[in-house]
Amino acid sequence: MKCRHCGQPLHLPFLDLGSAPPSNAYLSEAALRGPETWFPLRVLVCAHCWLVQTEDHAGREALFTHDYAYFSSFSSSWLAHAKAYVQSMQQRLGLGADSCVVEVASNDGYLLQYVQQAGIPCYGIEPTASTAKAARALGLTVIERFFGVALANELAQEGRQADLIAANNVLAHVPDINDFVAGFARLLKPHGVATFEFPHLLRMVQGCQFDTAYHEHYSYLSLTAVQRIFAANGLVVVDVEELPTHGGSLRVMAARADAAAHPQATSDGAARVAQLLTTEAAAGMLGEGFYSDFQSQSRRIKHELLSFLLQCHAEGLTVGAYGAAAKGNTLLNFAGVRPDLLPYVVDKNPAKQGQYLPGSRIPIVDEAHLRAHRPDRVLILPWNLRSEVAAQLDYVRGWGGQFAVAVPQLEVF
Repeated sequence: MKCRHCGQPLHLPFLDLGSAPPSNAYLSEAALRGPETWFPLRVLVCAHCWLVQTEDHAGREALFTHDYAYFSSFSSSWLAHAKAYVQSMQQRLGLGADSCVVEVASNDGYLLQYVQQAGIPCYGIEPTASTAKAARALGLTVIERFFGVALANELAQEGRQADLIAANNVLAHVPDINDFVAGFARLLKPHGVATFEFPHLLRMVQGCQFDTAYHEHYSYLSLTAVQRIFAANGLVVVDVEELPTHGGSLRVMAARADAAAHPQATSDGAARVAQLLTTEAAAGMLGEGFYSDFQSQSRRIKHELLSFLLQCHAEGLTVGAYGAAAKGNTLLNFAGVRPDLLPYVVDKNPAKQGQYLPGSRIPIVDEAHLRAHRPDRVLILPWNLRSEVAAQLDYVRGWGGQFAVAVPQLEVF
C-alpha cells in the first residue's frame, strides 16, 4: 500500500486490531441469520509525510450508506459545541444576510440549524440519505453527494461559493484526502475560510484511544500532516485551536493559498500554528519511536476490560453498557466481547434501538430497559461523553449501581 497523500510506500506499523465489520453497520434481527462482512483493521504510518492511515479494504459507499445510523444531534454537549461555534464564527467573520455558510458532512443539521436561526444563508453537503432527510425536516437545504473537486467546481460555477465552510469530524473519513481538500480551495470565496475539526493524533496516542480506529476513519491526523496536505492542495493553515471534544481535537482554520493579505492570517494565528508544530515535534511525532508502543497499550486495555467483565460475572454482578458508538464497537470486537458477558447496550437513538451491534451482535435497547433491569455496573462505551452520560443516568446510583469506562484505563466510579 502507498500513502494516500504523498504516494510513498507504507512500511511502519501503528495498530493491528485483527479484523472487524464496519463500525456503523448495525444489524437487524433478520440480518442475524446471515453472514457479516469483516475487513482487516490495520493502521500504518507514512514515514515521509507522517500521515497515519488505515489499509484500504472498504470503499466509502460501503461505509456511508443510505441508512447510516450516526446522528449528531443525540449528544447535548455536541449541540452546545456547535451552537458556540456558530456564534464565534459569526462574530469573528462578520457573517450576515449577505454571507454564505456551507457545512461539508452536515449530518442531521445539528450545526446548520444555528446558522439558519441566525439568518445567515447556508446549505449542507451530506452523502447519507438518513441524516440528510433529518436535516431537511429542519428546513435546511442539503446536497446529497460526496464532496470533492468535481462537486466544488459545479457549485462554484453556480455562484454558490462560501464565506465559511465547516468540516467537523469528516477530514479523517475521506479515502481521497487530496481531492477532498482541493475541493475547499475551489468552493471558498477569495477571502473565505474553512474550519476543520478532527481528533488530534497526539491526544489519541497520549490517551491510549485505540478505539477511535475503525474503517470509517481512513486517516489519523496531526497538524504536521494536515499542514502538508493543505499546502499541496491550495490551502494554507492560518490558525489552530485545541479542543476537549472527542478526547482532544484540533480546530484548524484554513484559507485559500492564493488569497493575498487574508484578514484571518494574523501574527497571533501564525504563532499558535508554529507553537503546536513545535509541540508535535517535541513529542516525537516526526520519528518512528512515537508510534511504536500503541499496539501494546491497546492490548492492555483489552485485557483490563475482559478481566473486569469476567470478575463481574464471577461475583454475580450484572452489567449493561451505554452508547452504541463506533468506538465501542471497535473495543468490543477487538476484545471479543459477546452477549454472554455484556447482554445489552442502551442508546438514545431510535434508529439504533431494536438492532444489534456489528460483530458482537449485542442487542441495542432503549433507556427503559436499563431502568427495568437495574444493572450493578454500566459500562460507558463513548468515554469522551462520560460526564454527560453519568449525569443523564445518575438515577443508576439510586439502586447502588456504578459506572465504568475502559479507556484510557479501566475505571469504576
